[in-house]
Amino acid sequence: MSDKVYIFDTTLRDGEQSPGATMNLREKLRLARQLERMGVDIIEAGFPAASHGDFESVAEIAQSVKNCRVAGLCRSVKGDIDAAWGAIKNAEAPRIHTFIATSDIHMKYKLGKSRDQVLEMTRESVSYAASLCSDVEFSAEDASRSEPEFLARVVQAAIEAGAKTINIPDTVGYAQPQEYGELIRYLIDNVSNSHKAIFSVHCHNDLGLGVANTLAAIKAGARQAEVTLSGIGERAGNAAMEEVIMALNVRKDYYGLETRIDTTQIYPSCRLLSMIIGQPIPPYKAITGANAFAHESGIHQDGMLKNRQTYEIMTPDSIGKSSSDIVIGKHSGRHALKSKLDELGYKLTEEQLSQVFEAVKSLADKKKQVFIEDVEAVVLEEVYRIPDKFKLKYLSSMSGNMAIPTAALKMEVRGEEKQLSDFGVGPIDAVFNTIDRLVERKPRLLRYSVNAITGGTDAQGEVTVKLEENSITSVGRASDPDIIVASAKAYINALNRIAKKESDSEDKISSSDSGTP
Repeated sequence: MSDKVYIFDTTLRDGEQSPGATMNLREKLRLARQLERMGVDIIEAGFPAASHGDFESVAEIAQSVKNCRVAGLCRSVKGDIDAAWGAIKNAEAPRIHTFIATSDIHMKYKLGKSRDQVLEMTRESVSYAASLCSDVEFSAEDASRSEPEFLARVVQAAIEAGAKTINIPDTVGYAQPQEYGELIRYLIDNVSNSHKAIFSVHCHNDLGLGVANTLAAIKAGARQAEVTLSGIGERAGNAAMEEVIMALNVRKDYYGLETRIDTTQIYPSCRLLSMIIGQPIPPYKAITGANAFAHESGIHQDGMLKNRQTYEIMTPDSIGKSSSDIVIGKHSGRHALKSKLDELGYKLTEEQLSQVFEAVKSLADKKKQVFIEDVEAVVLEEVYRIPDKFKLKYLSSMSGNMAIPTAALKMEVRGEEKQLSDFGVGPIDAVFNTIDRLVERKPRLLRYSVNAITGGTDAQGEVTVKLEENSITSVGRASDPDIIVASAKAYINALNRIAKKESDSEDKISSSDSGTP
């Protein structure tokens, strides 16, 4: 059995399906390139049959990524398989990933199919996929709640039909580590052609066991782990890539296995995802959280001073979380900034570099010290964002226990400058009320959060808002040394995303009406 574990990242598919994690095309491409830089073996870029937008983003990623496989997910039906192949066929190394449910509850209530029908659909879909693409993965949805003997029959049929990878997902996070490992071992031992395929696992975290189940399955013989950055995904999420990778890395004595992941790219990758989806990494998050390498207890501090290994089983450097201060300030040159951005994995054009350079200079006039996280925030704010229909030009706010909270704003609304002032119960409420009146929209605020990007009283504030209007939800984010300005920018960013979604929906309807495929 091979001693290599293949890392299959589904952040852009399963992760992006989770509430509040929607990404636009440029953000998906940026993250895909970072995953490639980190060394993942397979990127599951999306579900091409789900929408025209998903098809386009998978196709773009497939053409952009050169050093890892690109997979498109599809149900076990011809139309879905055709869509997946159409999206990934220009990839350097394409993979069709097709699935069908195999548990009795899914077959009865979701599919309305018998076991024999599911078995035949497996043969037909995998065979058809294999006629298009030499690399086919088959997933038995809800495998952990499937009857083992029937599951073995399905797996054998899929391998006979041409599947080279067999995924045994714990779709609803139901399995326990020991029984899940036993299921993988049972299939490897009892499927006569199991040696012709790599066994894979995709574990959800509903009971908090996603990583534990993944590692138990790997110990039992699985050699592909389907994971996401920071464990994002539907419901309670998926097995977190960084936790699986570092468990295999730190405990090589136990697992004796290798991956091709560059672990120094783990923290930059998780940080990039956090900034793209506007959801901060929790401080107590394993591996990447702010407290993961923090020590306050006197006993711990004493041990650390004598030997770091007393309380640290890995180093911050090993995940790319080195000292965050960099000498980038108002006296720094373009070359120093470009060098740092290249080191972080940002490949910018000269125009984009000039844009970021001016923004960093402006920030350096306001802050004592500019950190890596500050530079990344500027890049995402200035470069990786959708075109704006609404832009903030000027903001002034007044608040306090002896004043009525008031906000005065000047904005560019669809090319026209407008200005207005309004009141609220606090400064943020006043700003949001004023923006609503200026853009003539009435969204509902579902979530508002503030996070300091770095330490210090002069730290940039990173604000995330989630809005809903006309059944469309959108997450906006922005950063600024002034929290009220950051809040306004984040709110406007969310409004721009709602407007973009509405525009895309109208274009899709127009295209459908005109008969365009």
